[in-house]
Amino acid sequence: MADEILGFVKSSIRKCNYRLTFHAEEERDADQITKEEIEEAILGKDTEIIEDYPNDPRGHSCLILGFTKEGRPIHLVCGVSQETVVIIITIYRPDPKEWINWRKRRE
Repeated sequence: MADEILGFVKSSIRKCNYRLTFHAEEERDADQITKEEIEEAILGKDTEIIEDYPNDPRGHSCLILGFTKEGRPIHLVCGVSQETVVIIITIYRPDPKEWINWRKRRE
């Protein structure tokens, strides 16, 4: 299932069938993440779904970890319940004080 979701997200990004919510735009701007970095992070070979939220009230979503070409980690929460477009709900550069190896939340 995770491979199918990630395949859908990557395909949507390649086709430019995605949009950012207002919140994601604010977070993107605050962390100075470019459109190119968003696409690099999602389309990279090391991209993975690290949390899945199938019962999200907004619709099925997931937390994706990807890396820019410079190796900088980016987290994206993507809505995947629509058939043709991915909604990027939020995006940020993860804080190493809050994440272990960018994949697991610190307790």
